Amino acid sequence: MNQDLYKKLCIANILNGVTEGLSKFTRASRVSMIFAARSDDPLMIFDPKGLLRGHESRLEEMFYTQNGHWRERIQGKIAAQPKGYLIPEKDLALSGLISCGGSCSDFFYQIWFTEHHPDMCSKGPTERWLEQAATLLIHDYNASSTAINASDYVLKNYSLQAIADSIVDEREKNLRFDSKIQIPPILNYILNISKTREEGAWARGTLCFVDPWQIDGIDFITKIQKHEQPLVSNVKHIRKLLVAVERSNRKLVSDGMSIIGITDGETPDYAIAVEFKGDYGFLKIGNENLASFFDGSFHSTTREAKMVELEELLMDSDMETETSTVLFQMVTNLVHSAGRARHGCTLVIDLNEIPVPLSGHVLEPSLSLLEPKNISLARSLLKIDGAVHLTADSHIHGFGCLLDGKTINCENMARGARYNSALRFSADNPRIIVVVVSSDRPVSIIYNGIEINAFSQWKPSYAYSPELITLEKYLKGVQL
Repeated sequence: MNQDLYKKLCIANILNGVTEGLSKFTRASRVSMIFAARSDDPLMIFDPKGLLRGHESRLEEMFYTQNGHWRERIQGKIAAQPKGYLIPEKDLALSGLISCGGSCSDFFYQIWFTEHHPDMCSKGPTERWLEQAATLLIHDYNASSTAINASDYVLKNYSLQAIADSIVDEREKNLRFDSKIQIPPILNYILNISKTREEGAWARGTLCFVDPWQIDGIDFITKIQKHEQPLVSNVKHIRKLLVAVERSNRKLVSDGMSIIGITDGETPDYAIAVEFKGDYGFLKIGNENLASFFDGSFHSTTREAKMVELEELLMDSDMETETSTVLFQMVTNLVHSAGRARHGCTLVIDLNEIPVPLSGHVLEPSLSLLEPKNISLARSLLKIDGAVHLTADSHIHGFGCLLDGKTINCENMARGARYNSALRFSADNPRIIVVVVSSDRPVSIIYNGIEINAFSQWKPSYAYSPELITLEKYLKGVQL
């Protein structure tokens, strides 16, 4: 195979693996990279989905203006390092993006980018994913021939190891010791417990993993006799024991091998905590969520819609900043409540000075959400069929409202009546934002008949053969 073609395939193959892997772990994600394989090579860019468009001025500043001597800096760093050792490069801090890369004597410079979605628990696993892509590229790029599909497969299925690497890095950085806990097996046990029902019920409660030398510092309510301590690998037994701590502040404590006992006190800093919440849960380091898990796998989502697009719409309106902020907080509160309760609902946010008349139950007087006692009632009104009518002053004017309108082109029959009615109604009524919450948690923000937070879909990058171009040309607007 032609070497130039082989090297381009190496890059495209790894980028595709990262893209598919992250799209399963997070959501549809674009990936791009900037690199120079040798110290005297021009900087090249591979950005098949236009992820870096809009960041041209910052990239030009970093590579051609402010940091013009970056090559000399890297050469000085890699000169004293062994062959093949990847020296991490700092995050380029581009707005809305996560970046990770490094320098090496075998591959002078590379930096990988992907989207920083607003509903991510932590960017740590994603950074480890990009770091792994950089490591695999060094190996594949410098081989005369190799089974490059192996790297593609690794990166498509890297979520569990990315989480494990992120846990190890976080604990070593803050605790300054090598953990005795084997992380990958524990992650598999967590997923298996989450899939195991006890008398028809999903797991609830908290399980903490603490290094053996820290066990003595825990204030236990009770401990299990050493010779009877159940192994964590005995998933069915652990699922039964979780009944003892469900719906309480009690926690099962494990040393990574077996269950030691039960505590209601504090656990050591940077202990690994697992919160089972029914058919989903969260993996935490200390007090920070690292990932969520459901449907038998790990995910990056916080499972709560951030609704950035709604916040931007309200900020861009002619409302006072304080008024729009309060309204956004109220809507967020109601949407998250519906999501946690697993019921669908529709919120009509009416920004007109005179509210649009809606057929339904009209409230007299309107219900002010600025009074805390009314929040609980508003959450209950969301459960009733029909939309809740909310105005800019955070007052509910009606509930059980019917939305109608003329047929429009962008309807999606797969989404059901609630969604399509919202599309039609918003298309016919200006200054109306409709928030639709589905029972399976997706949140749609609809304005002027368009779902503005819809995720775009694209063909995988191997469906065509994009050309690599220099970063200099890219910054001048040349398309790949």
